[in-house]
Amino acid sequence: MGQGQLRAGLVGAGPWAKTVHAPGLADHPGMTLRAAWARRPEAAKELAEAHGAQAVDSFDELLDQVDAVAFAVPPAVQAELAVRAAEAGKHLILEKPIAADLDGARRLADAVEAAGVAALVVLILRFSPMTREWLDGIKEAGGWRGGGARWLSGALLGGQYQSSAWRHDSGALADIGPHALDLLDAALGEITEVLAANRTDDDLWQLLLAHEGGATSTATLSLRLPIQPTVVEVAVYGEHGYRTLGRKPGSAGESYTALLDDFAAMAASGTTSHPCDVRRGLHLQKLLEHARELAGHGK
Repeated sequence: MGQGQLRAGLVGAGPWAKTVHAPGLADHPGMTLRAAWARRPEAAKELAEAHGAQAVDSFDELLDQVDAVAFAVPPAVQAELAVRAAEAGKHLILEKPIAADLDGARRLADAVEAAGVAALVVLILRFSPMTREWLDGIKEAGGWRGGGARWLSGALLGGQYQSSAWRHDSGALADIGPHALDLLDAALGEITEVLAANRTDDDLWQLLLAHEGGATSTATLSLRLPIQPTVVEVAVYGEHGYRTLGRKPGSAGESYTALLDDFAAMAASGTTSHPCDVRRGLHLQKLLEHARELAGHGK
């Protein structure tokens, strides 16, 4: 371990843990992947061995060995375990949504705040250089009246996430909704209200959103459309025309490294505030809950 490196533990050993979290943590100069724990011990062992880490038998054993914990597990599991990690003084890398419901998100945000630890949410698109440059340009120009986000995918029809139980149960709003809402919020000003929400029987979501300052936007979300490649587009329009942002395929690793740069710097400096911190996760959770209520789906 290099001097000053954060000792990280990884919870979860699914596709996202294997392709993004584990290599990112293992290769980052400010981090070392020390331990891995998952529901399936054989999966944790395989992941750990591939990255020079140790598979441990329990979450408590993982906490004993690390300074920071990265989560790649379903939201309900994350919300419970991350509170325990925060109370143990560990810095957190959280997946979105940060919990399965608003109560869980509040408990987690409060635990993070009480512990004074750093907690970043993996809003992966926000850490892409392309996104940062686009948002900087949007902010500099100003005068935006509205916008929209479209995320249309067949991810639950086939591929590595088709067997993800929580994604099937919670649907597109919970999985890709946080990304879309976060980007619209960052581009057009804080989303103050979900004005309307509709969900079809096959989980196609349409949202109408109000922003601080008067802008309005829409979001269209689906994980069950046979579209290849996935369509991801965010757009804004106003007195400076129409500007769009897409997603660069294969950029998740680069973006995760940028997230870890910020995370390591926060831990080293004692900073807990960041545009994608746990309070951001709580804000997005409130919007998800409001949209579900409006669409008649409760929690």
